[in-house]
Amino acid sequence: MPFMLALDQGTTSSRAIVFDHDGAIKAVAQKEFTQIFPATGWVEHDPQEIWASQIGVAVEALGRARVAPKEVAAIGITNQRETTIVWDRETGQPIHHAIVWQDRRTADFCERLKKDGAGDTVQAKTGLLIDAYFSASKIRWILDNVPGARARADAGKLAFGTVDTWLVWKLTGHQRHVTDVSNASRTMVFNIHTLNWDDELLRLFEVPASMLPEVKSSSEVYGQVSSSLGIDNVPIAGIAGDQQAALFGQMCRTPGMSKNTYGTGCFLLQNIGTTPTRSRQRLVTTVAWQVGGRSEYALEGSVFIGGAVVQWIRDGLGLIRTAADIEPLAASVADNGGVYLVPAFAGLGAPHWDPYARGTIVGITRGTSAGHLARAALESIAYQVTDLLEAMRADAGIPLKELRVDGGAATNNTLMQFQADLLGVPVVRPAVTETTALGAAYLAGLAVGYWKSVDEVSGQWKIDRRFEPKMPPAAVNALRQRWTKALESARGWERT
Repeated sequence: MPFMLALDQGTTSSRAIVFDHDGAIKAVAQKEFTQIFPATGWVEHDPQEIWASQIGVAVEALGRARVAPKEVAAIGITNQRETTIVWDRETGQPIHHAIVWQDRRTADFCERLKKDGAGDTVQAKTGLLIDAYFSASKIRWILDNVPGARARADAGKLAFGTVDTWLVWKLTGHQRHVTDVSNASRTMVFNIHTLNWDDELLRLFEVPASMLPEVKSSSEVYGQVSSSLGIDNVPIAGIAGDQQAALFGQMCRTPGMSKNTYGTGCFLLQNIGTTPTRSRQRLVTTVAWQVGGRSEYALEGSVFIGGAVVQWIRDGLGLIRTAADIEPLAASVADNGGVYLVPAFAGLGAPHWDPYARGTIVGITRGTSAGHLARAALESIAYQVTDLLEAMRADAGIPLKELRVDGGAATNNTLMQFQADLLGVPVVRPAVTETTALGAAYLAGLAVGYWKSVDEVSGQWKIDRRFEPKMPPAAVNALRQRWTKALESARGWERT
């Protein structure tokens, strides 16, 4: 039986995972790459480094699994979303660093659009709220700030892509310029009702249509890997943005089923079926996936800084040596000691959408220790997710029965228990927490007949641990009131 190869291109690292037919992991390879911070609030990546790290770990994972390319049935791609790359069609060279989804350089432009009244049109067509988070304003910035870029774009010489598009372009030897509906729905120039690029929005953001990739479903053969890359002629057959891939990998297939991924950011998605309901709670409506001609949608709330707060505790403050060290440090104190950390390092995402908020620590006393800071950092992740889920409940009107979780920080038992306590519903961690990569593998495998149906892969989802809420509601309410007060301290800090 052949294997599936999933390429999981994330915000801080590129990973490759080899899965077998039972959805079990055969091998993993991972490589971190450079985070570039040219100015306050700006975040960039080198697209060539993204590519080199991703193809490198793909070959490494196959080697570790002792799997030859001819034994790979297909490749599935999942990726950090909204991150924007523009390159020259002839040379294949990027004309600027990738502008990362966390980047806030276009916040003022987005504020002007909102003041000009564009918000209603944008949300009605795209399901998104105008924000620097999404791709459209990033494309415009590159065209306006790289010398000669706009003229080259108008002449049809430049290509735009999110990271999935860039990887397929490179994997196919510059032959295929494509994306899938889930990634297209994050650009802010894609109409989620017609499932096409929208001319009115392209004019609004001054993006030439010639730059855009062809939009495909999330599960079909897009092309084959170039023979020069060491994984010759393997079909590329699944693409989904990382959060949609995780929703699929968690088998959240019916309306109301929800998952949260604890990665660099936190991403809470709820399946809402085949009708793209508009959010009234400042969440976004997004395409979840399109498989077999059926498009499904999700409500989503995004927290910009989730697990990245642990990186900051490690790298910025030097309080821990590895990310895993935060759990015993946090557990060294009985509670947060009245300390609340709001990790608004890149503004606040849903449901607050405040690009001018900044990181804040409140409640520090002489008795505050490293343990209290570590605990406050972990708890900040759970508080932000709880804020999202409350907004989602108000939007969808569907009571949550459980929250399925994945991502690196989902292995932290202290965090998962606190999350269950705040939500008042069970938090369920699957046996395979690599659900983002698994979702991409499933989408690719379904396209090539490796798995016969979605029902077949649904049976592979199994529980590792279920965290039941234990904290009294009165205690939860007291904690959340203090968190809300801390949030207010962080709001609008950078507004001029």
